[in-house]
Amino acid sequence: MRLSRRGVSVPILALGAGILVLGGGTAGRAARAQPVPSVNARIVAVNIPGASAVSQIGTFLNVPPPPCGRPIPTFFPSYIQPGAVLDPNRILVGSRSNFGAPLADGVGEEGSFLSIDPSGPGILSVPPNFARSGDQASTLDGAVQMFSANSPHWLNGVNNPGASTAQYTGVSNPLGLSNNNAFGRIWPANAPFGDTGVGSSSILDPNGLPLATPPNKAPNAKIGGVYVGSSTNRDAVTSQPQVIQGALNTGAVGTALLGPSPDGTCRAVFAVVTADGAIVQEHTQKGLDGLAPAGTVHSIVGRSFDPPSDTIEPRFGVIMNPYTQPPVVRQLFVSEPFNNTIAVVNLIIFGTAPNQVFSLGSVTRISSPALNRPVDLAPAQRDTDDVRWASNTTLDKDSDFYVANRGDNTIVRMRQNGHMVAIRSVRVNGRALSSEDSLNGIATSPDGSKIYVTFTNSGPGMFDGILELPAFP
Repeated sequence: MRLSRRGVSVPILALGAGILVLGGGTAGRAARAQPVPSVNARIVAVNIPGASAVSQIGTFLNVPPPPCGRPIPTFFPSYIQPGAVLDPNRILVGSRSNFGAPLADGVGEEGSFLSIDPSGPGILSVPPNFARSGDQASTLDGAVQMFSANSPHWLNGVNNPGASTAQYTGVSNPLGLSNNNAFGRIWPANAPFGDTGVGSSSILDPNGLPLATPPNKAPNAKIGGVYVGSSTNRDAVTSQPQVIQGALNTGAVGTALLGPSPDGTCRAVFAVVTADGAIVQEHTQKGLDGLAPAGTVHSIVGRSFDPPSDTIEPRFGVIMNPYTQPPVVRQLFVSEPFNNTIAVVNLIIFGTAPNQVFSLGSVTRISSPALNRPVDLAPAQRDTDDVRWASNTTLDKDSDFYVANRGDNTIVRMRQNGHMVAIRSVRVNGRALSSEDSLNGIATSPDGSKIYVTFTNSGPGMFDGILELPAFP
């Protein structure tokens, strides 16, 4: 069966339901195995090669007086209007394609973020070369817009010619995404040279260009808006040594907002998890410090979901809980797809004024029979109103979270203590996903009523795309 939109036909996805196995030994689990209830999804968009990180944009707070500013509502109001590229109702989705935009020279693989309007009743089939103009092009009557890509139009050097990463763009093989809805901008995480090469992470203005605070001056001219490898470490962009050693030594495959720096500057700090299982922290003014060493999260270097043919880069889902009890000040949940676990990383504050940073406190793990290659995580209720850390990657107080399982195309709802609340298999128009389709990312709407998942397809059609489904308790 096929559906069409604007004359382009696409396949309806198909496959059988999964089985949930709960607690006890092998015999006990088999005896209590139960069919997994399904949830029906609709196809939002297809033809998004390597569809990965996804987020509904949400509202950028404009509540006076926020402690750390409100840059997008103040300096870029036209970009958040209805129909604009950062309209709160639109979806950002990562792809490994430039969609025709010319590739920047020598700074990594193709990759982009699209801005998509999910409100239409039909299926959006994204034209493969609609962005060949190399700017924020649009197609399908504006329902699909280019946000940013690995193309010369979006070089860090456009706004920041003196940056040590001036030759890089903010997007290249993007695998993570965190929107600072509280007091900042869009932060992708990238593996521009695959999982073994250096990673990159960026701060993007609504025009898709790396950060430039009006009048075109980033907080640190050596960083601009792009961190790469060790070139934007604290000791490379300031006169100070790193507080904790670390670098983007491997691909950046997950990210989450941590909120304002503990040093009192009110600069944003983001956690970035790299393919080797290390965690770094990025300060918009003082550069990159380490946070946790390689192996803190189970490494995915050299791993593949379906070797040797699978070309989809493995990735981590990362979400943050700021509502913790001292001495823990933040808590990261990081999916570990090849171990069927979720790492719970407790953070503390380390260092002396004026250079305090986040540091590793302890690590525990959630293990559950419901986890089957957990590729991504999303808050059941994301924090939308706190001016310190509102983000698509921030859990609201006491919120559950959803897990996207790539192994069996199920979605699990979990408590923060690891207790499984519910599990659903994903169906489309009453039919289950085919064996060639695999979930690859998950996000929730700001009001918590909808779930968006990306999927990739290993078949000859390569109809990678986005699904929308109702949230479930």
